[in-house]
Amino acid sequence: MKSLSQISLLAVLSVIPVWSGHTAGQNQTSADSDSEGVKGSVEGLVRDIACPIQNKKATASEFNLDCALQCARKGSPLIIQASDGTLYIPISDSMPDVSQRERLMPFVGKHVKADGLLYERAGTHAIAIKEIQAVEK
Repeated sequence: MKSLSQISLLAVLSVIPVWSGHTAGQNQTSADSDSEGVKGSVEGLVRDIACPIQNKKATASEFNLDCALQCARKGSPLIIQASDGTLYIPISDSMPDVSQRERLMPFVGKHVKADGLLYERAGTHAIAIKEIQAVEK
């Protein structure tokens, strides 16, 4: 049986389309609106999704590492929060989608640069990560 957080993440991931705008914290090449995604990168903090949604004061520079780790260990979906507050949901580059959790767990509480394909739909942002590395903040 799936948990509420898994169901919520699956619901969000099921509506992700092509990303065509420009947002702080990322670099990309331009693409047609009917493309399969835009090559680019996102820089930000890897953390649980709950805190920045429930707590407006939670930013990519102001956060509680112990709380983020506890939430991550308990199964909260992991995201990358850019410095402008944009939340990027990590997805796989295949369908059906494959969890990116194991890949992101070593980066919880760290700032990263993730390269891959960027997507956006109805304000939801996602990245299919090709490469990820920790960066100095």
